[in-house]
Amino acid sequence: MGKQKTKLIQILFLMSIILLFASGSGCIRSFEEESYYNINDMDISADRVGASFVDLNVTTYIEKNQGDKEKNTSLLLKAYSRESGLLEAQEKVNIGKLKKGETKAVSQSLSLPKAGGHDIRSVLFEEEMQKGSGEIKVYNLDFLPANVQDIGIEISEMDFQVRKVEDGKVLVESDIYITNEDRETSPNFRTLVKIREMDAGLLADKAWIQTGKIKPETTVIRSANLTMPDQYNYVVEVLIWNNDTIVKRGEGYIQLHPEIKVKDKTETETKKIQTSDFVNIDEYEMVPEEEYARKSTPGFNLFLSAVLLFSAAVLRRRFG
Repeated sequence: MGKQKTKLIQILFLMSIILLFASGSGCIRSFEEESYYNINDMDISADRVGASFVDLNVTTYIEKNQGDKEKNTSLLLKAYSRESGLLEAQEKVNIGKLKKGETKAVSQSLSLPKAGGHDIRSVLFEEEMQKGSGEIKVYNLDFLPANVQDIGIEISEMDFQVRKVEDGKVLVESDIYITNEDRETSPNFRTLVKIREMDAGLLADKAWIQTGKIKPETTVIRSANLTMPDQYNYVVEVLIWNNDTIVKRGEGYIQLHPEIKVKDKTETETKKIQTSDFVNIDEYEMVPEEEYARKSTPGFNLFLSAVLLFSAAVLRRRFG
């Protein structure tokens, strides 16, 4: 009987230790407050409106209203098409650690097709756990007016070749490198190329050309012939027009009478340029990409096919 009592006391003692440990662990855990966040508001604006796209700036306001422990957070921004429900674009940014009671504004950018409406959703994560979300809707992006000054066309470079020197006049071919940085094929823009004497500002010559339709992320070369008096320095100006508005400018320089610094760069003298030494009579001309289909080998192929058919007929008659 005494042994049973002793064993019962031991069991009760062990159980009391286990209960004490469990309750103590629960008390410790209860001091670690779970984190809660609110997405209080979302602002949206159009940073850039092109002919086929809209760059949106979305600002999400996040408040941490509960949670003593600071953990890394991130914000995932998504855009869904309201017509198809498909995900159009997404952007994720790391926010870092937020203190209890802190509110933070997080700005993100999204590039969307300029069509219809979209649901813009912000999803907040703490470590790998989702902690909150917010949503804002945009409508009728296709009605936003495009910025006429931003046509997606850039003048990246210019080259100049002397074609002819006669009676104190110089004929120069100006090659203009034009790049379409937009996401769709560009329209055909009118372009004015003019050459102006650098000091007096007098106009020596000008010519109108067309950019043509340029595919996305493609560079083309457009040329203009300009005539000017020899032994002067010039600025070549390129002006791209969209209807009645100049939307892009570019400059290049032709110095047929340059000045160089001498004597430890304290004095200058004029360098004599023999322009006729640079005459280039090469008549090579780039064939536009769309013309290759018309100028390539179909005629030759038809001729070759006819010869083969004729040869087959002769052989059949001879050996048939």
